[in-house]
Amino acid sequence: MSTFRYLNGIRSSPRASPRSDSGTVPFVGSNSTRRPLPGRQQLPREFIAQHQRARIVTALAEETAQQGYRAVTVADIVKRAGIARNTFYENFSSKEECFLATQEFAMSAALERVVAAAGSLDEWPFRVRAGLGAFLDYVVEEPALSRTCMVEALSAGPAAVRYYEESQQAFVSLFRLGRDVSPHGADLPETLEEAIIGGVFWILYQRLTASRPEAIPELLPELVEFALTPYLGAEAAGEVATAEIPGGIETASAG
Repeated sequence: MSTFRYLNGIRSSPRASPRSDSGTVPFVGSNSTRRPLPGRQQLPREFIAQHQRARIVTALAEETAQQGYRAVTVADIVKRAGIARNTFYENFSSKEECFLATQEFAMSAALERVVAAAGSLDEWPFRVRAGLGAFLDYVVEEPALSRTCMVEALSAGPAAVRYYEESQQAFVSLFRLGRDVSPHGADLPETLEEAIIGGVFWILYQRLTASRPEAIPELLPELVEFALTPYLGAEAAGEVATAEIPGGIETASAG
């Protein structure tokens, strides 16, 4: 599968009207001799290709969130993206390939936020809380992409389901660190981390299918307590869930 990490952060920017040296917009229909305007250069092909892919991926996510993956057609995607049909096929061979690219783009962006938030703290329990908060923030800010990855992926074919499962595994390493700080880490079930991540994903799945992304931030304390209790015990996990994060770090979810 191609990597689309470079799509993260690409945004279309408004183009300024070209102006002449006198500050007026040149008269395009004029027969007068024209010279190239300062600063007007052809955009690199790579930038154009990246921008097109970003528009296509975003369009697929929005159409999928609205109609469901199976109902979406390539015609729907190109119409929403505002591109020609052949432009779609220059970037993707099929709707399925485009969907898989959308999955990778969205989950890579979400994981980058989780890693950045968790990596900013030293104590493992607060790293978990910060990471979960960053993940919830992403889901709230990008509901279409999140629904595509966490809801529609389950009905988008074997490859999409496999990537969905692999995405959950990417969170496991953060939670496995809890075995080192837990007084009974050696006795914890081998599949504990998978169960925790699966539970978090399932709860988010329910909120997204109910079209209630605005209710997701309030889940943070409960999810933190749910995730930490097996390692720290209920009392300590509850304290971490409600305590002020060291360093005053806050997220939209926590606020």
